[in-house]
Amino acid sequence: MTSLETEFDTLAALDTEFDTLAALESESIHIFREVAGEFERPVILFSGGKDSTVLLHLAIKAFWPAPLPFALLHVDTGHNLPEVLEFRDKVVEKYGLRLHVASVEDYLADGRLQERPDGIRNPLQTVPLLDAINENRFDAVFGGGRRDEERSRAKERIFSLRDAFGRWDPKRQRPELWNLYNGRHAPGEHVRVFPISNWTELDIWRYIARENVELASIYYAHERPVYQRDGMWMTPGTWGGPSDNEELLIKSVRYRTVGDGSTTGAILSEAADNEAILAEVAASRLTERGATRGDDRVSEAAMEDRKREGYF
Repeated sequence: MTSLETEFDTLAALDTEFDTLAALESESIHIFREVAGEFERPVILFSGGKDSTVLLHLAIKAFWPAPLPFALLHVDTGHNLPEVLEFRDKVVEKYGLRLHVASVEDYLADGRLQERPDGIRNPLQTVPLLDAINENRFDAVFGGGRRDEERSRAKERIFSLRDAFGRWDPKRQRPELWNLYNGRHAPGEHVRVFPISNWTELDIWRYIARENVELASIYYAHERPVYQRDGMWMTPGTWGGPSDNEELLIKSVRYRTVGDGSTTGAILSEAADNEAILAEVAASRLTERGATRGDDRVSEAAMEDRKREGYF
């Protein structure tokens, strides 16, 4: 192969990547604008994780230079990593956004919820989430779910109808042909909207690199105390720490996903920049949820069961 042919192949690969990201970005922006024109009180679920950060970046881009017409909603378990909460507040202040926080801690304190025996709080987010949606009369709720993450998310449409109790019924999924989205819903119902549903984890990281999107520091390799449990590297916090037979070690790790600190693991990694992470993600054969989320390992249908109850 000549040097000219090699250069042509490299340029063709770059053009393909750019075209893919441009098409995905265009689709997502179209979805945001459709919702703005069709619904009265949309809100963006924002956890400070990479997917919700890209989601917010796309939303801001969709309406720039006008201010973002949506508020943010975070369901705080009380077991979030401190770096994530700091990043969330930094983003809110930077863009002058409105943030609603639904606190699991408040529900535990007044008895509306009870702590689970395993200490995991991710499943406890459902009730505060649905209450926040009902109290604020949100009729469209943007989420950062992607189809490549998990089986039940692969079955969900971009516009996902939820009934008056926030429940998801796969049988009520609507066809979405030619980018036509049906947001019709009865009083009390709402629609979950997933603008990055067709993105992959690799697409997300390519877009982060291309757009220079700032993320919480935990997504990049750093040293922290961790211990191994169920094949995952966990970090101690307010949710507890290692048991007597679990050794606390200092390791270079990073997080692929953000969740409840008691059930979300880190991966051993030296990837400290976007280029290194792209190479790492491209070589991975496990989704980020499958590799580092203990709450999804309860059963093969764990996520689908929670979605039927009103979860994200």
